[in-house]
Amino acid sequence: MSATRGTGESRVTRESFGQGRSVTSDAERRGGFGALFTTQFLGAFNDNLFKTTLTVTITFSAVSFAGLDPTALVALAGALLILPFALFSALGGQLADRYPKQRLIVLTKLGECVIMLVGGAGLVLGSMTLCLMSLFLLGTQAAFFGPLKYGALPELLPQEKLVKGNAYIEMGTFLAILLGTIAGGVLASRPRLEVASVGVAVAAAGLFAARRVPALPAADPTLRVSFGWLRPNWELVGIARQNRAVLHSILGISWFWLLGAVVLSVLPQLVRVHWGGGPGVVTFALGAFSVGVGLGAVLCEKLSFEQIELGLVPFGALGLTVFLALLGVVSAPLAAHAGSLGIADFLGRSRGLWATAAVLLLAVSGGVFTVPLYTLLQGRSDPGTRARVVAANNVLNAVFMVVGSAALALLSSLGVTTPQVLLVLAVVNVGVAVYTYSVVPEFMFRLICWVLAHVVYKLEISGRERIPKTGAAVLVCNHVTFVDWLILAASTQRPIRFVMHHEFLALPLTGRLFRDAKVIPIASAKENPEVLEAAFGSIREALREGELVCIFPEGRLTRDGKLSPFRRGIERIVESDPVPVIPLGLNGLWGSWFSRYGKGPLRRRLGHLRQPVSLKVGAPLAAASISVEAVERAVVALLPAPLPESS
Repeated sequence: MSATRGTGESRVTRESFGQGRSVTSDAERRGGFGALFTTQFLGAFNDNLFKTTLTVTITFSAVSFAGLDPTALVALAGALLILPFALFSALGGQLADRYPKQRLIVLTKLGECVIMLVGGAGLVLGSMTLCLMSLFLLGTQAAFFGPLKYGALPELLPQEKLVKGNAYIEMGTFLAILLGTIAGGVLASRPRLEVASVGVAVAAAGLFAARRVPALPAADPTLRVSFGWLRPNWELVGIARQNRAVLHSILGISWFWLLGAVVLSVLPQLVRVHWGGGPGVVTFALGAFSVGVGLGAVLCEKLSFEQIELGLVPFGALGLTVFLALLGVVSAPLAAHAGSLGIADFLGRSRGLWATAAVLLLAVSGGVFTVPLYTLLQGRSDPGTRARVVAANNVLNAVFMVVGSAALALLSSLGVTTPQVLLVLAVVNVGVAVYTYSVVPEFMFRLICWVLAHVVYKLEISGRERIPKTGAAVLVCNHVTFVDWLILAASTQRPIRFVMHHEFLALPLTGRLFRDAKVIPIASAKENPEVLEAAFGSIREALREGELVCIFPEGRLTRDGKLSPFRRGIERIVESDPVPVIPLGLNGLWGSWFSRYGKGPLRRRLGHLRQPVSLKVGAPLAAASISVEAVERAVVALLPAPLPESS
């Protein structure tokens, strides 16, 4: 990797900080993830405990500082917690790639202990200077911890558990935010020494948990760390741009944080003026939002079937639009008695129930939307730059949140009401979604595959681990229906280049789908020899770039449910590029709507949804032993029907 160079750069020898080691055992992985989860949870709890205690103190004690009234001072406190993400994420990402992550995690938690001692002293002494400084330092500590946390997850969890790990981290973070906010509100009325003691105790517990994270190797021990600001941040964006899907995942996550920042900013005003709720209802609504994001994260993990499922992102985006609009419509009228309702009275009214459902489901949609994006960001980033990609995400998150706050201030100055702001966000979210899915069609393609595999059919996969996670391979499968390729695409999170008849790409309605999926068109030598040669050239290029290529060697759909003799194209492919061949067997599709059974597709009754379908993945075949007969026998062994007799 090329070294970064700039003003104020520093290089430290790898011996000075150690290089850690790889996590190998399942016990280490489970224990390491649990320790990281606990460390993250306690840190998020502490941040919100201190921030809430400080903001409640400022608000209800009418504190002023440096000529700022309480409202401006609360806004300053929020800015001080966010600002470090823009200032220090680049440096944090570099350090997380340069040094062993576990040691840096321990150092950040040790720093949190010191910060809470300073912040606690500020609360006890009534020093706003110490309190605001501590809030800024807590944001700084979080900015350094973020790349460590998300960079360590792929090293602590196997690929198939990465979605679940991200879901739990997301759920735990928002639960910690909720509990920290509630605890801060409760402790704000207690003696300041109690608050300080709780903060220091939680930080100490986080330090103890951090020490249980297993040692992890440095991703890039030769990296030169630059202590500048503008150039490192620009380089972060450059690293993220190397993979279009990763870049748009970061933009999607940042867009959600913009939406979340605006919604949480207007929620207290929405509750008081439009719903008629008092302070208790504000806390209840904030809690519903936090719980909703956690529920959405868990729901996403359940619907992902142990892989990165980008098809859920459009579902989340649709939910964001629908429930932002619902929240705006429900909140449109002004309340008769602003700020007078308690939680029970609020929930006893239809508007209260609708508003609660809208907030909860909006947050659930956010969880479904972001978890696949976080997982893709980690899974497709180069291990040597992963922490810096996470840092780029943190920088853009902060920038988008600032832009969202500025846009909210502008709309408010133009007389736009809070419900109208929500409706504007709903409309803009549609535009953002349309743009994103037009430049990265993989999201919509994966949605179609997911619906087909898990709604229209009920796909069961055995031997999924035999599909290589990296490197080139040829997948060979029996051909039963027009949608076999979509079901196979749903079976793995890796993109697959399918080889299909060239006429499919020319169809007026579905041709765009085939082109977006980068299908390789093919024809017979008799029909179009130029297309045939171009197809083998494209296959060769894809394999040499380390991609998966899938062929249906029968060359046509079955007309009787039986396997047709294989053609010899597989031999030519492997002769040119000796890569592993993975046999696949699709079972249960014959007789379904998309097969040639009976009157054929589009002229038969759809039948019941969730028809059971199975995909069996056979053991890889070495390129040296490949013959069309051997490949055919391997596929037949995965099917319930015997090998048909040849005439």
